[in-house]
Amino acid sequence: MRVLFQDEARFGRMNDPQACWAPRPIRPVVGAQLVREFLYVFGAVSPLDGQHDSLLLPWANTEAMSIFLEELARRHSGEYLLLIVDGAGWHRAAALRIPANIEFGFLPPYCPDLNPQEQVWDELREKAFGNRVFATLEAVADAAVAGLQALEKATGRLRSLARRQWILDTV
Repeated sequence: MRVLFQDEARFGRMNDPQACWAPRPIRPVVGAQLVREFLYVFGAVSPLDGQHDSLLLPWANTEAMSIFLEELARRHSGEYLLLIVDGAGWHRAAALRIPANIEFGFLPPYCPDLNPQEQVWDELREKAFGNRVFATLEAVADAAVAGLQALEKATGRLRSLARRQWILDTV
């Protein structure tokens, strides 16, 4: 059995400028934009070994969640998965297709800090999206894919992020 924490996150062309370093007395200039175009990343992280699975989709709804679950079941076909999810409507929808090797566990309502996947989103936002302005939605997708691939190769880093959160929340 593999325990995975799942969540989805929105990434797009509306950025949030962050503090950054610059030598004195230079004041850094950071671009900003308010274009309302978004993509959604569905992800699941295992705090025990740092394995991460993700899928980039154009929307977040019951159908997208079903697609992610099918892909997750395919990638882990020889394992039984306990997928810990939050209370999003599409996680409990009657139309949701849950593969036979996946079972859900639910986090308490209004407790995103209990989900280690949130730490993965923070890391991805900081490393792949920090202070960047994207000309197209395809550029956002490219940045998300590159950032996710880099994170998924760094299982030690993911294990550290996810396990730290998981241990803090279970103590």
